[in-house]
Amino acid sequence: MIRILKYTEYLYLIVAIFSLVKVIKLWGSSLEEMGIFLLFGVVSIGMFFFRRSYRLKFEKRQNENKK
Repeated sequence: MIRILKYTEYLYLIVAIFSLVKVIKLWGSSLEEMGIFLLFGVVSIGMFFFRRSYRLKFEKRQNENKK
């Protein structure tokens, strides 16, 4: 279960990197499209840190229950 949570964290990072690269490519052209990709990038970075803290809390709780 923990392994799956790690993969979803990195999936959010991949989406963020893709979105931010797309923003750089669209720089100066379509403002609406650039805004959408920028929003996806920022939300993905936020979700990465949220999911990471959630997973670390879950691991800590699981390790405490084993002891």
